[in-house]
Amino acid sequence: MIKELVHDDAILSQPCEPATAEDAPLAQDLLDTMEATEDAACLAANQIGAAKALVVFADDEGRTHVMYNPKLLLGLGAYKCTERCLSHDDDVKVTRFAKAKVSFEELVDGELKPRRRDFTGWVAQMVQHMIDHCNGKLV
Repeated sequence: MIKELVHDDAILSQPCEPATAEDAPLAQDLLDTMEATEDAACLAANQIGAAKALVVFADDEGRTHVMYNPKLLLGLGAYKCTERCLSHDDDVKVTRFAKAKVSFEELVDGELKPRRRDFTGWVAQMVQHMIDHCNGKLV
C-alpha cells in the first residue's frame, strides 16, 4: 500500500524500535511507496509513520532490497557531501563513508536471518542515510 510521506521532525527524530518478521507488511508498504514516489531511491519506515528499524533501497542496477535493523559497523574513507531527503525541503551537509560495513537482518522463509555486507559509492551513502533515519537523526 502506498503511504503518505511524513515531514514531522518530532516523528522523524525518534529512534526506531527493532523490526521483527511480523513487520513484513510494512516492508511491502515501504517498497510500494518508494516505487510510487518520484526520485525515491531509498526509504525508511519512519518516513511513512512507522517507528521501526526497517529500510528499503534500490541498488545501482535498480534492484530493490529490504534491510531489517541495519547498523553501521565500520566506515572507511570519510568525505563531506550535501544530501537531500524526501522528508525535508532543505539540503543537509553530512559526513559519509565511501565504504560502509553494515549488519542487518533479512527476512527468509518467515524468519529474520543475520547478514553483513560491504557497500561502496552511492549505495553506501544511501544505506548510511537510512541508518541515520533508523537512529532518529534528522537528515
